[in-house]
Amino acid sequence: MVLLDEQRRTVGSAPKHLTHHADTPLHLGFSCYVLDSAGRVLVTQRAATKRSFARVWTNTVCGHPAPGEEAADAVSRRARYELGLAVHAVQLVLPDFRYRAEQDGVVENEWCPVFLARTTEQPTPEPTEVDAYRWTSWEQLLTDVVRDPDPWSPWCREQIRLLEQGGLLRRYRAQPPAGGLP
Repeated sequence: MVLLDEQRRTVGSAPKHLTHHADTPLHLGFSCYVLDSAGRVLVTQRAATKRSFARVWTNTVCGHPAPGEEAADAVSRRARYELGLAVHAVQLVLPDFRYRAEQDGVVENEWCPVFLARTTEQPTPEPTEVDAYRWTSWEQLLTDVVRDPDPWSPWCREQIRLLEQGGLLRRYRAQPPAGGLP
């Protein structure tokens, strides 16, 4: 993982398994919401075996860029690994998102740029990463998270609010897919 200072400058790197604990240092992550050709959003339930935020519902894919790796490339890498998805039209929409959250003594402390992407494929989840998934409309996702926020990750709840507030997902959906893909 890429470790950061409060000004988001790289100050080092460390293996993930040594840094996620009760005093997790600030580090670089990312979140991505993947849409299909119908404009539906793929949401996932984190695997029960995950060390942090196990079994919570969240955005499509999260992760950490490797040292020297561009965040958009990390999005593609993790989407392929966690869900078997090739993604395209990867677009940074919330470059300054930061959060801190805790569950069961494990803290997430990330500067976490948020991306939108598209796919034409169906997921084939990696069981150590994802227990379940579903495609949903943006409107239904908003309703679900507002009606019952508890099953949703804290970062997802806040990102959805910001995406909606800025009209970012609606604008992205209105763009023609890159490269003529559906």
